[in-house]
Amino acid sequence: MAAPLMEKLSESLGSPEPAVRLILSVLVGYPCALLYRQFFFHQPPTVIHLYHAISGLSLAAFNFAGTQLYHSALCVLVQFLMMRLMGRTITTVLSSFIFQMAYLLSGYYYTATEEYDIKWTMPQCVLALKLIGLSFDYYDGGQEPSKLNEEQKRSALANVPSLLEVIGFSYFYGGFLVGPQFTLRSYQRLVKGELTDCPGQPPNSVIPAMKRFSLGLLCLVIYAIFSPHYPDSYYLTDEYDAQPFWYRCVFILLWAKVILYKYVSCWVIAEGVCILSGLGYNGLGQNGEHQWDACANMKVWTFETTPLFTGTIASFNINTNAWVARHVFKRLKFLGNKLLSQVTALAFLAIWHGTHSGYLLCFSMEFIIVNVERQAQALVRDSPLLTRLANSPLYPLIYLVQQFIHWLFMGYPLVPFCLFTYDKWLRVYSSIYFCGHIFFFTLYLVIPYLRKVLVPRKERSEKKED
Repeated sequence: MAAPLMEKLSESLGSPEPAVRLILSVLVGYPCALLYRQFFFHQPPTVIHLYHAISGLSLAAFNFAGTQLYHSALCVLVQFLMMRLMGRTITTVLSSFIFQMAYLLSGYYYTATEEYDIKWTMPQCVLALKLIGLSFDYYDGGQEPSKLNEEQKRSALANVPSLLEVIGFSYFYGGFLVGPQFTLRSYQRLVKGELTDCPGQPPNSVIPAMKRFSLGLLCLVIYAIFSPHYPDSYYLTDEYDAQPFWYRCVFILLWAKVILYKYVSCWVIAEGVCILSGLGYNGLGQNGEHQWDACANMKVWTFETTPLFTGTIASFNINTNAWVARHVFKRLKFLGNKLLSQVTALAFLAIWHGTHSGYLLCFSMEFIIVNVERQAQALVRDSPLLTRLANSPLYPLIYLVQQFIHWLFMGYPLVPFCLFTYDKWLRVYSSIYFCGHIFFFTLYLVIPYLRKVLVPRKERSEKKED
């Protein structure tokens, strides 16, 4: 009965059935959170774990029926056994990392197509990070506190988690399908009823949750209205090739703005579920107000208004980026080379997303763009002439030009990210003459010479000494 109903619903909405199932599952998180608040908030931890496990597994079964459901369950069980049998050792961390990533990449390999498909590997990539992070936190719990930084102290596990606790954590309905990432320590505080602005009572989080829900719904409506006008497939048509160069570039800009709302809407709606349950509670802010951004995966206002590539990256998929920073970038400190740590972190992100060449190209372009932008910012900061110009009445015009360039070249690396395969993204890049590569590599070569002209010798000497 459910299958025909879903088919009719997807036909009426003009969306693929897996996509409709996914968004419905994210929305179902709200009644799940309300039930938790009403009936389970004061229950013992075992009951709460069971509720989270059953509700999360039900959503998984609704989306990925049959054998697809077993993949996540197997990875959760193996992760638990590794922690119990290997203890708080570096072997546990490495084994977890290798097993979870190998399982995920095998899934990518055996299920890969040339299109974006919603299948079991989508929540599996979220789960892989969650379980790898769990092994790190378990390991940190056995270390001397003096050896840990503040982040590690907050997430380190003092006790060995039970199997039921790990299952509830893994399948929590607010983060299983599309994220966000959160630690077992945060989940434990939720279960204990500590994540609330009213001690001993469910949090006053309905209004903050509804605000995120409304914003996420708005983003989803924007995507639903405009996405049919900017399909990925248009890049591979003769009609696109026949358009003028400027049109092809502007299409990339508009397409990128629309396509990203697919991710923004899901993350913001899922964040609302976390806020409603209490997981999004983040204590008191500097102004004394209660904060609900512990699970924020998007800073939508910053995302829409920043003219900086680094600003967009910092406001997009926040929890995943924070996970990579905490468990990859910072843990490579022993290399003694920040640039090498950055390259390794971006390479990990590329592989984590999938095996297609487009992911590797996207994150390599991100590396180039971010580093060129940082050099340009340093040039503006150190040059008295450019600093005066940036603070002059001309700044609104400069901002508009900068914003256009920013969004044009934010869309540029998204082309291979969304088209996946070599033959497709190469065709698009050839049609626009690799303008993004030429633009940023030219800036990379030119900025050092501009520094010699625009930055006083004294400033250059001081920077060199630093």
